[in-house]
Amino acid sequence: MIVARAVGAVLARLGVTAAFGVVGSGNFHVTNALAEHGVRFVAARHEGGAATMADAYARVSGTVGVLSVHQGPGLTGATTGIAEAAKSRTPLVVLAGEAMEPRSNFHIDQFRLAEAVGAVPLRVTSAETAVAETVRAFRLAAAERRTVVLNLPLAVQRLTLADDALAVPAPPERAVPESPPQRAGELAAALAAARRPVFVAGRGARHARRELEALADRTGALLATSAVARGLFAGSPWNLDVSGGFASPLTAALIRESDLIVGWGCALNMWTMRHGRLIGPSAMIAQVDLEPGALGAHLPIDIGVVGDAAATARAVTALVEGENRPPAGRARRTSALAERIAREVSWRDVPYTDESAAGRIDPRTLTIALDGLLPAERIIGVDSGNFMGYPSMFLSVPDENGLCFTQAFQSVGLGLATAIGAAVARPDRLPVAALGDGGALMGASELETVVRLGLPMVIVIYDDEAYGAEVHHFGPDGHPLDQVRFPPVDFASIGRGYGCAAVIVRGPGDLAAVAEWLDGPRDRPLLVHAKVTCERGAWWLEEAFRGH
Repeated sequence: MIVARAVGAVLARLGVTAAFGVVGSGNFHVTNALAEHGVRFVAARHEGGAATMADAYARVSGTVGVLSVHQGPGLTGATTGIAEAAKSRTPLVVLAGEAMEPRSNFHIDQFRLAEAVGAVPLRVTSAETAVAETVRAFRLAAAERRTVVLNLPLAVQRLTLADDALAVPAPPERAVPESPPQRAGELAAALAAARRPVFVAGRGARHARRELEALADRTGALLATSAVARGLFAGSPWNLDVSGGFASPLTAALIRESDLIVGWGCALNMWTMRHGRLIGPSAMIAQVDLEPGALGAHLPIDIGVVGDAAATARAVTALVEGENRPPAGRARRTSALAERIAREVSWRDVPYTDESAAGRIDPRTLTIALDGLLPAERIIGVDSGNFMGYPSMFLSVPDENGLCFTQAFQSVGLGLATAIGAAVARPDRLPVAALGDGGALMGASELETVVRLGLPMVIVIYDDEAYGAEVHHFGPDGHPLDQVRFPPVDFASIGRGYGCAAVIVRGPGDLAAVAEWLDGPRDRPLLVHAKVTCERGAWWLEEAFRGH
């Protein structure tokens, strides 16, 4: 067997279930080997889309994602998606053909490229070491949640190795790090004394709902998440939804008045804490994270605990239960507060003046109507831009796997590919792609992928005929906006050209066609071209501008 095929076979034996990519000569054999050994291969129309699909698939499936690309331009085409995955600590293995000869048209320094965007570069160096090097890449991605670029030099790919060399060694035992007792004790003491504690759970706590709710019930803490963990506490009467720029007025007020904020697997960065404005003047800050370097990385903290979120929550619960007196924060959880949370935390329930007019629909009105139409079992992929808060917050999600939020790099154009990867991971849910007009055009080639895969996806384009963030950032200061405004685009015709059903929405009445599609066979994707109002920036963008 040649090395290229061996790499694919080894990854299949390690449990890889799906791979994404664009096939060229440099990754042809490894991709075929993946498919022949039972791995589903999803061919994208651009490497950038493939990278984001693999990223989203890994996030939603909880497995290691795989991306397969050609040497040189195949890798550079995927770089933005790889950067997003690396910043998000997505467990992803990128199989990249590599031209080692400097005179090759395809030659670039792929090691330095990977390092530049935060990925870990590795290389298969020989037939004798190919299996061990592939296993190392996979286990590094899985155990340390890293994005790994495994370079496959063309000459090495052609080398042969014996079939009996394909045995995959058993993984070493890896104990979950336990919290240092001293720091866990400090956190327990702080929680016992706090009168208004709040938990903010992030990506690193998505597995720990049961443990965090048990500790919160014991200490009276209210429950919030970062955007990437939205839905983790869905159904809890103490769920404040998302903390930060997306937070509703009541959520922001309750977090701001808290005297102890505990981040669980959450960076507590400028977005989650609104540049620090959600932190009261006398509030203590605690942070729990597996990575020591994450503690206090974005803001000063009073208590830092290195440990897994679930294990730490269990340890702290035991310590709190050992106290002789009930935690002070339990008095905060009153029936009146629960009723207020039920009435006011959701953005759907926040009063607003509908600004729909002149053939354009208010994005709030649009999204609230869609929320009522779409089935509850949904998975939403959101692109970046002025519009993004509306689908992220006005569309409800069933759990922590209901929103796939590829926004660590804040790149426009990843939304459609995000929804595709999430849809492949969760075929039991209705996939929804929420895009701005700019991002929709950047990723339009993947409409063909949606149609080819037969995904019953709803693709909603919030069209303000502009790069809205720039319009609302620079426009108030009188700057010319000619370069960030554009003439109308007929997205409905574009969608139909790819094989989608399509509807143009200018007002609530036009959404009847969405209901009709939902009630039908859903045998092709539906593109909703929403002409949205554009007079003002989104609330979250206005909040973000205050921090710049």
